[in-house]
Amino acid sequence: MIRIRSTSALVVGVCALTLVTAGCAGRTGTPQNGSTTVTGRDTVAAMPEQLRFTAKTIDGKDFSGESLAHRPAVLWFWAPWCPTCRAEAPTMHDVVKANAGKITFVGVAALDKVPAMQDFVREHDLGEMTTIADTDEAVWNRFGVKAQPAYAFVSADGHVDVVPTRMSAAELSSRISALRG
Repeated sequence: MIRIRSTSALVVGVCALTLVTAGCAGRTGTPQNGSTTVTGRDTVAAMPEQLRFTAKTIDGKDFSGESLAHRPAVLWFWAPWCPTCRAEAPTMHDVVKANAGKITFVGVAALDKVPAMQDFVREHDLGEMTTIADTDEAVWNRFGVKAQPAYAFVSADGHVDVVPTRMSAAELSSRISALRG
């Protein structure tokens, strides 16, 4: 009889603790997808976990991934020696120019040294796009990128969609149009 009451009390206690813990977690503003809800005056938007990073640009300036929150953005993951990336560079140049002020574009260069990244940007006239020197592949890893080229599309409402392969100009334009709304 004592054993049954002890077990019952333990089960009730565990259930109560679980409910309290779940209730508290639900009020912290951290959705289950790992993003944090940011409440503004009239809006609620999610901060994607992938955007919680800092990095250096190819010019040595600080860059915060959180600066991309609440606005449509495209991240292009590339390497300077990649023939596919070289083939995509003219399209990226045109897309960046066509969407200036409407979409934020960030290049995420890796798998080489910074001077090679700088040469690539200069050679393909990609200076209007901020380019991160991801020499340790930390940003690539945050987005689950394993190979180049790849893309991450960040919507203003906090949704991140990673495309881990090459995209045609038509596919890229379609995705960008969807981001613009």
